[in-house]
Amino acid sequence: MSRIGALQLRDAVLDEGSFRSWDAPPLAVATSDSYRAELVAAAEATGLDEAVLTGEGLVFGRRVAVVAGEFDFLAGSIGVAAAERITAAVQRATAERLPLVASPSSGGTRMQEGTVAFLQMVKITAAVQLHKQAHLPYLVYLRHPTTGGVFASWGSLGHVTAAEPGALIGFLGPRVYEHLYGEPFPSGIQTAENLHRHGVIDAVVPLDMLRATLNRALTVVSDAPGPPPEAPPAEPPADVPAWTSVEASRRPDRPGVGHLLRHGTTDRVLLSGTGRGEAATTLLALARFGGQPAVVLGQRRVIGGMVGPAALREARRGMALAAGLHLALVLVIDTAGPALTVEAEQGGLAGEIARCLADLVTLDTPTLSVLIGQGSGGPALAMVPADRVLAAQHGWLAPLPPEGASAIVYRDLDHAAELAAAQGVRSADLLRNGIVDTVVGEHPDAADEPLEFTHRLSATIAAELHLLRDVPAETRLQRRLDRYRRIGLP
Repeated sequence: MSRIGALQLRDAVLDEGSFRSWDAPPLAVATSDSYRAELVAAAEATGLDEAVLTGEGLVFGRRVAVVAGEFDFLAGSIGVAAAERITAAVQRATAERLPLVASPSSGGTRMQEGTVAFLQMVKITAAVQLHKQAHLPYLVYLRHPTTGGVFASWGSLGHVTAAEPGALIGFLGPRVYEHLYGEPFPSGIQTAENLHRHGVIDAVVPLDMLRATLNRALTVVSDAPGPPPEAPPAEPPADVPAWTSVEASRRPDRPGVGHLLRHGTTDRVLLSGTGRGEAATTLLALARFGGQPAVVLGQRRVIGGMVGPAALREARRGMALAAGLHLALVLVIDTAGPALTVEAEQGGLAGEIARCLADLVTLDTPTLSVLIGQGSGGPALAMVPADRVLAAQHGWLAPLPPEGASAIVYRDLDHAAELAAAQGVRSADLLRNGIVDTVVGEHPDAADEPLEFTHRLSATIAAELHLLRDVPAETRLQRRLDRYRRIGLP
């Protein structure tokens, strides 16, 4: 396939005429005449003086820093000069508090410089990590091809990572594999689309859509929040039997997190997977509720579907993303319970629930949980302990599905409705016990009025996020810890 050059990438992403180069003349590192000749030939072929260009420009009027690799310059390989240029640009972006857009296209380490070049990935990685620790966005667009040490360092550290359609993306270069093992690397593995299916990258985005995608992402992660939204009027929860809510929560046409994102948010950027080669049932996104930016983490409505370890690892990725970008985190709970399988046990399900719970209750950013439907077992508990908790009228929370509780207590399934009432699982009980702060009404059932319910819920979320943003971090965390210390005490 044809390759997108660094200059083409730059011009496709930035406002016309806005680019300003940060490139100083590259260091003279060639130690042989043949290497010097290669550098001269690469410069003449590409019009660039190294395998990477850096600078700043505007994306819809918004300042951003840019680092873009050029594969046609010695296969985009990174040696001392290119690494120094990248590192200086990342450090400048951090100092000037700019979002950083990085777009590698590289075969990896520059073989002409050997081990010294190989070690350059360390300083690039350090600079990127310090940029992220300063709570500044790092957005990555992988172009064809990106392999080797570049993919294994600054190509895999993005808060959000997209790739060019059809791009060859992978750690092991296909040519190296073929020479080592005497056969071609299996087809279809090292492709952008396959990595997206497996949750390694977030999206596959054509170049002509990249600018708009970046704009949506930057609207959430960089732009100031909108003005205070108007919350819908509070309404007391309806007095309905717990089992009525359980049945309503299980309707296949009940609106879930996907419906909430489509109809209750703007500037959506859907993310994918754990970044560890796992696609999961959890939905992760950047979005705005009524102008209030957030990372959204939601359990998908999969009828009969259970939550396994990968879904919880994706949840933890969402928590880390919110903390890293200093964005509010909105957690949407809708789960029939944990996966009770051999694979889940061997995959560390209990440990992932514990780590989710520990991460969330101590997270250094505003958090808002939304009990939109079923809230069964450990996977629900792991997403509950937020600064504020909302519940839909028919949302419920319990240690087990009522049928499971009936099986334990009565050794049958016939007492499920009775136990649902006795255990205090419904939204009115959760509100009375201080587990939930606000109940969002359903008139009478969200499945019968999906748009109206979603708009009420979205407006309530927006108002809560605005209020949370004004609470000092230390106060917010202490209130959260105090809240969960008190639950259940006289």
